[in-house]
Amino acid sequence: MPEGTDSAAAATRCGFIAVIGAPNVGKSTLVNALVGGKVTIVSPKVQTTRSLVRGITVDGRAQLIFVDTPGLFAPRRRLERAMVTIAWAGAKDADLAVLVVDAKRALDADTDAILDRLANLAMPKALVLNKIDLVAKPVLLALACTANERIGFSATFMISALKGEGLADLKAWLAREVPLGPWLYPEDQMSDAPPRSLAAEVTREKLLLRLHQELPYRSTVETEAWKEQPDGSVRIEQTIYVERESQRKIVLGKGGQAIKAIGSDARKEIAELIGQRVHLFLFVKIREGWADDPERYREMGLEFPRE
Repeated sequence: MPEGTDSAAAATRCGFIAVIGAPNVGKSTLVNALVGGKVTIVSPKVQTTRSLVRGITVDGRAQLIFVDTPGLFAPRRRLERAMVTIAWAGAKDADLAVLVVDAKRALDADTDAILDRLANLAMPKALVLNKIDLVAKPVLLALACTANERIGFSATFMISALKGEGLADLKAWLAREVPLGPWLYPEDQMSDAPPRSLAAEVTREKLLLRLHQELPYRSTVETEAWKEQPDGSVRIEQTIYVERESQRKIVLGKGGQAIKAIGSDARKEIAELIGQRVHLFLFVKIREGWADDPERYREMGLEFPRE
C-alpha cells in the first residue's frame, strides 16, 4: 500500500475484474499482458485455464485484480461443469466484467449464450474485441454494434492482446471504474497464487504446448516437493498425472525425449518467475479416474459436481 495520509488512502481504488469469454478467445494472454508478467498459462488447447487465476497490477492510484476465468462453453463432463460453475461465480462476485470476443470467430454459439447470461449481471461491463489485426475494420464495427445491441456495454475496446495494441486505453478505463477503496495486495505483487501452484501450471502449459495434439485433455500436474537449497537454488519435484499407460508413454516420449524437453522448458520459466535457480524433477504416474475424484477438485479450487 502506498504511504500517505488517510485522505490520500481514501483516494485509492481497488476492484476485481472478471475476464470472461468462450474458450480460446485470448483471456489468459490478455490478463498476462495487462499485468505485465506471467500469471496464467496459455496454450492452443481449449479449456486450458481450469480454476480462477488472479493477476494483480497497479495503474496510478488504482489496483486492478483480474480474475482469469475458465472458458465458458456448454459443458459435458464433470470437470467441465465444475469449470463453468466457478467461471460464473467469479463473474458474479466481481466489481466489473470484461467480455473478451475473438473477432475472427465473432458471436459464435458459446459467446451468444454468454451474452444471454451476462445481461443479468448488475455491474459495469466492457466489450473487448480481441485479435483485431486479423479482421477488417468494417467487420469489427459491425460486430461491436451487434454485441452492444444485445447488452448495453459501458465501453467497447478493440485490441490485440498478443501485440499489446489498445491495452493502455482498456487499462485506464478499468482504473477509473473500479470502486474507491484501499489496495488489497502489496504494490509489487502480480498474483495471489502460491509459487508451488504457479510452478505446476507452468509445467502443465509446457505439457500442453508440446503434446496438445497427442495428449487427451485429462492430465494434470502437482508440485509434490519444494526444497530451498543452501546455495539459494530450489529443488522442485512434480508429478504429471494421466489416466492410462498409453498416455504415460506419450508424455515420456521415445527414449524420454518428450519429458526431457518439457522439463527443460518448464525449469527455465519457473526460474524466471521466482528469481532462483531451479532443479526440476518430473515424474509421470497413472491416476485412473482422477477427473472424478473430489480431492483433485479441492486442490484445483473447484467445487465437485455431484451429478
